[in-house]
Amino acid sequence: MATIYEVAKLAGVSPATVSRVFNGMGVSEQKTLAVREAARELRFTPNRTARSLRRQASEVIALVLPDIENPYFTEMARGVEDVASAAGYSLVICNSDSQIEKEANYLKIAISERMAGVILAAASDRTNLDDLIATGRPIVAVDRGTGYDIDGVVMANRAAGEAATEHLVRAGFTRIACITGPEHIETARERSQGWRSVLAQHLPQFDPEPYLRYSTFRVDGGREKMEELLAMPEPPDAVVAANNLLGVGAIQVLTERGLTPPKLGVAVVGSLPFTTLSPSAVTVVRLPARHMGVTAARLLLERIEGDRQPARTVVLRNEMQPADAHAGLVPPGPVPPGPVPPASRERRDEAVQ
Repeated sequence: MATIYEVAKLAGVSPATVSRVFNGMGVSEQKTLAVREAARELRFTPNRTARSLRRQASEVIALVLPDIENPYFTEMARGVEDVASAAGYSLVICNSDSQIEKEANYLKIAISERMAGVILAAASDRTNLDDLIATGRPIVAVDRGTGYDIDGVVMANRAAGEAATEHLVRAGFTRIACITGPEHIETARERSQGWRSVLAQHLPQFDPEPYLRYSTFRVDGGREKMEELLAMPEPPDAVVAANNLLGVGAIQVLTERGLTPPKLGVAVVGSLPFTTLSPSAVTVVRLPARHMGVTAARLLLERIEGDRQPARTVVLRNEMQPADAHAGLVPPGPVPPGPVPPASRERRDEAVQ
């Protein structure tokens, strides 16, 4: 009897694509026709019994997130749920609050409840996946890496930090601060690295280190660090907020101080929540959170269906939403000379479609 791997070879596609065709997941018409023709030629019949036995372990997927109240992760969860539900799986959302202990407990539950797989935004670079990996259950990391050789879907974080900072530099700001998340979180480090690299290229005379603030990825963190920056002997004339909630907190403080942009430039990585009355002069670097969830769920389902190819990392690009040109964002000084910084050198694997 033919196997899925023989069908894949004859059709010129991956085994994961064959699995997706027979499970009704999104595959191009050309590949679908090639797979079905190869299956007919080889007299291949999907082994529904084997699939059922695999799924007897569980028809549930765990999604472990550090902050479900953050609209970014809510949007990501919706993408995961859309794909999982269409494939017949239920989704359990677990909120770790970025706490290693809570995260570890949820991972133990995923093992004890024989869940089909886990999608994880790690609480820390100290996240331990040893026990879960030992069970053979598939895991996909989202938003940030884990240090393990597993599939992952991440944003081009350094590029996002570069884009936000570059916009402020082009507008003529010369003392650009950065408020980012905890230093032990990969996304926080990478976005601040992008900020630092643009300043080094365009404003070499500016010492950025006093203007870098690590905090929580929450509104109160943005408020606290914006207050600190404004209290400096020489406060910044612009700020990069490395996630949406930090941006909300920073804008709240600026509004209270009468420094609403463009009086003080603001660029935010991540879409501001719809409840935020954000000034039109705020530049936003949009992150495709829902697409991240969709991509991660598809990768996980491929693994559940038996895909054994080497681990993949999918890097998603961001999208710049510049400040409103009519909002009065007037450069406070001349634009520094020099070429625009090159795009981030992060590896960008083609997203699974």
